[in-house]
Amino acid sequence: MKRRRSLVLLTAGLALTASACNANPSAGSGSAAIRGGTLHILDDSPTMKEDPAKSQNFATSAIHLIVRGLTTWKTDPGKPPTVVADLATDTGEQSDGGRTWTYHLKPGLRYEDGSRITTQDIKYSVERTFAPQLSEGLAYHKTLLVGGQDYKGPLTGQDLPSIQTPDASTIVFHLNKPFGDWPWIASMPAFTGVPKSKEDVVHYQDHPLASGPYKVQSAQQGTKFVLVRNKYWDPKTDPVRTAMPDSIVIDMALNDQVINQRIIADQGIDQSSFSYVNLQAALAPKVLNNPQVKARLAISPSGLLKYLALNTHKAPLDNADVRRAIEYAVDKNAVQVAAGGPVIGGELASTLIEPGIPGYQKFDLYPAPASGDIAKAKALLAQAKFTQTTPLVLLTDNASANLAIAQAIQESLGKAGIKVTLKSEDNDSQVADSTSGKPVYDLALSSWVPDFPSAQGAIQALFGSSEIGNNGRNISQYSNPRVDAAIGAAVGQLDLSRAASQWAALDQQIMADAPIVPLYYAKNTYLRGSQVADFQLPLYPPYPNTLTVGLAGK
Repeated sequence: MKRRRSLVLLTAGLALTASACNANPSAGSGSAAIRGGTLHILDDSPTMKEDPAKSQNFATSAIHLIVRGLTTWKTDPGKPPTVVADLATDTGEQSDGGRTWTYHLKPGLRYEDGSRITTQDIKYSVERTFAPQLSEGLAYHKTLLVGGQDYKGPLTGQDLPSIQTPDASTIVFHLNKPFGDWPWIASMPAFTGVPKSKEDVVHYQDHPLASGPYKVQSAQQGTKFVLVRNKYWDPKTDPVRTAMPDSIVIDMALNDQVINQRIIADQGIDQSSFSYVNLQAALAPKVLNNPQVKARLAISPSGLLKYLALNTHKAPLDNADVRRAIEYAVDKNAVQVAAGGPVIGGELASTLIEPGIPGYQKFDLYPAPASGDIAKAKALLAQAKFTQTTPLVLLTDNASANLAIAQAIQESLGKAGIKVTLKSEDNDSQVADSTSGKPVYDLALSSWVPDFPSAQGAIQALFGSSEIGNNGRNISQYSNPRVDAAIGAAVGQLDLSRAASQWAALDQQIMADAPIVPLYYAKNTYLRGSQVADFQLPLYPPYPNTLTVGLAGK
């Protein structure tokens, strides 16, 4: 499945009605699945990038029904995800102080054509991601592997020496620094097997050689993908995929509202379908006022962080007291209402790390009523000798829900004596402007969810000095040498429980400088048909786990 965009609001601005207060808050629904039948996934994507080099998909999405990685994620309702061995025998043996990671393949692993999966195939798969023609996937490993920054991929006839394969079942990765989260990196789509003989830069995304429980029977970009069973998949080697349906059809390029209208109606094949788009505001009453339909609505326990970035490089926001005043002044209750309320929109936020990510600890350095503390904000502004000649520019995209949130922020800051003007753009322009590193805004409305279940993705990506400009996500342009040093220490920590504690401390350290205002943890809402079973939205990621969905018995 396609990755949801990280910098836009993913939940629709659903109106919070009286019936919504009783909406089913379950993260999953449906009875236990049985083996058999055809499951339909209804999506709005015009294309399916099933080439592992091009994919940015989470380990719970549909590409991982086709391909397996060295590691993968195990998710359980109400629990944080854990990294587990997939093709490999374990999650990695580290040496050289965390700079070298070694994996051994489980015996007997086969592709859909019966050929053996080898570590040479995995090396080639990772190397493919360096080719300019195949550069759309996640790129964490490119800066970690020794020599990666200068490598241009195997299509040039060159290999990457920092990936070694001493035999067909052993692969060794040499990193340029200790990196405790490498087992999560090894779960990315690129860390599967792609035999060099199957290279097809243009068409491999239509038919990747399957190592998972399903293979592509047919692919019509813009219409549908049909997946059928891979007889060479061995369930005894797979810790996460249940492979209950006999076939899975991914229906593509559908209208968002039409998708949900079909699932609400629950007729024919739609009884065996689920939506991969969020419920829209206009359809919320149809769902929330109908108990039978509401029972088929899954709401994620938490989700991405919606936040207001404060440009710390621009006056007056270069003054920490002014930023702290904004922390108190924002009416988070009004923001939450604009987003759809606590049941559908999300819970109020006060941290940088989202619930469900190891390292999350609940705290609030700026305690105030949900509507804000204007008196406290004004006192801090007076302490900072705040004066204003021109309004602060708040950058947002022009989605209706985001505009409503921006207007709520504008109004609440106005009560504290801070004038704000809104600048709305299409999403692509807003992302480009906010990540350019140029002072084109004072405030920016944004959202973020890490690419893998580590607080590194919540902290380093948004607050590391290296992430300012050049499309980096540090849009508050926050730079603190002590924080950078602490990030480096946490990244190199090989004990992930200790790393979680380090990230939790960084959360509080950064929030003391107030570079952003956490607004709420946005929830996602997905509908399933009445015959869909084991439909789960884990703590993280807040999307359907396609690896476990099946159909109920009649």
